Amino acid sequence: MINAVGREIPEEILEMTGKEVFHGNHYYDGYVYKKHGPHTECVINSNGSKLVPSIHEVLEKCGIKDGMTISFHHHFREGDYVVNMVMEEIHKMGVKDITICASSLGKAHDPIVPYIEDGTISNIRSSGVRGKIGEAISKGKLKGLAIMQSHGGRVRSIVTGEAQIDIAFIGAPTCDDYGNCRGIGGKSNCGVLSYAMADAMHADKVVAITDCLVPFPNFPAHISMTRVDYVVEVDAIGDPAKIATGAAKPTTDQRKLMMADYCTKFVVNSPYFKDGFSYQTGVGGASIASTISLAKEMKERNVRMRFGVGGLTKPMCDLLINDQVDCLLDTQDFDLDAVESVKDLRHFRISAGQYADPFNKGAVVNKLDFVILAALEVDVNFNCNVVVGSDGMLTGAQGGHPDTAAGAKCAIVIAPLLQGRIPAICTDVTTVTTPGESVDVVITDYGIAINPRRQDLIEAMKDVDLPFKTIEELRDIAYSITGEPERVQFSDRVVGIIESRDGTVMDVVRQIKPFEFSEA
Repeated sequence: MINAVGREIPEEILEMTGKEVFHGNHYYDGYVYKKHGPHTECVINSNGSKLVPSIHEVLEKCGIKDGMTISFHHHFREGDYVVNMVMEEIHKMGVKDITICASSLGKAHDPIVPYIEDGTISNIRSSGVRGKIGEAISKGKLKGLAIMQSHGGRVRSIVTGEAQIDIAFIGAPTCDDYGNCRGIGGKSNCGVLSYAMADAMHADKVVAITDCLVPFPNFPAHISMTRVDYVVEVDAIGDPAKIATGAAKPTTDQRKLMMADYCTKFVVNSPYFKDGFSYQTGVGGASIASTISLAKEMKERNVRMRFGVGGLTKPMCDLLINDQVDCLLDTQDFDLDAVESVKDLRHFRISAGQYADPFNKGAVVNKLDFVILAALEVDVNFNCNVVVGSDGMLTGAQGGHPDTAAGAKCAIVIAPLLQGRIPAICTDVTTVTTPGESVDVVITDYGIAINPRRQDLIEAMKDVDLPFKTIEELRDIAYSITGEPERVQFSDRVVGIIESRDGTVMDVVRQIKPFEFSEA
């Protein structure tokens, strides 16, 4: 069946998952559903402690068994230890066919690949999979499916009961013996616990794992004792120094800095740049740089931001320090400066559901004026790919990309024309993760394309001195440099699903074919 972005979705996948194809961003407007509630064990009286001596014992108390779904959050990013230590114990216990429902999985979790290969893990739900996990899935080593979701889409699947979590594991930088969790105050601070909030609300069993046990009450709690069944103390839950890795690092690349300047010039000449505007940026180098250049323009023009939102980095937090923004709304901290900033009373923690769940009565993304994003590929229909690399491997994450692009008044994607020798602007993306109807502007180092749907922005920019081109012209420039690349060869087997934020199927990911050498 062909969906709204022109992708053919196999009927057997729709039958297997019970899903529909993607029909467009507004297909579920007005949809009514009943929220899923967990099985909850009442504690009328107790000895006043939920401490359990080990992960092994807590798994036994939670009734771990074959086929369960367990969840994790990724606030420690590449410094996370919790996933590996829990999965190692589950593997030792001989439990099979586990579904991991993680807010994201990265290179830090490479050690669980053998558990994919031996059937300990059979299905994965995640915003993204990087490193050897993505490679294993792309090569067909996962027995079941990898379902890739946006941050808002993940919460949607949990609150509707589509993803029913049996045991949620929450890495808590501080926790008391009754389960009050905080993202700060210990040796492994991550700032916020936003992704784990939905898990704590809806999982049947909730386990807090901490390396800093503090006296009761650990208030104000970011996740309450009323949601936590057990507490386990371990030596270390993560390495905060590895939170700011990969894409979250600032850039010194002159090409990316130029694109950041293009972006700022576009923003300040748009109709939405005025006192009280709202703003979010992704964690790509050019996106981060755009916040720095925007701050200078705001100061010169005496324009104040009402709120900034997102995964936050130092440049966004500097706006707060310099009193250029009223407040920050935080779902994730991408560097230690952002972790430190959460102590500011104008820096508010919000749940991933408040941030982006499309099945809420309203999410923060719908109040955004601007969002600045990155992409691996953008096609001539403005569809974006942020998950599958040019080699066909799963290597990225949807994150909040589809959520913010759908909600913001002006969604800007920054991408270099060429990623190495691979055109980032192309005729068709390898895999669609964010539909073109959500993307308003694409900024490259060779020019800027405005989506023809946005004639208002085209009109607003008619006298602005920027290198405007059509998206087709950008594609043609890229192909003139590199030639039109050969498409990655995939087999028929579907190894993953790209979900739209509303749970419909945006695209599928197929197993890559091994490279074959031709005989001389």
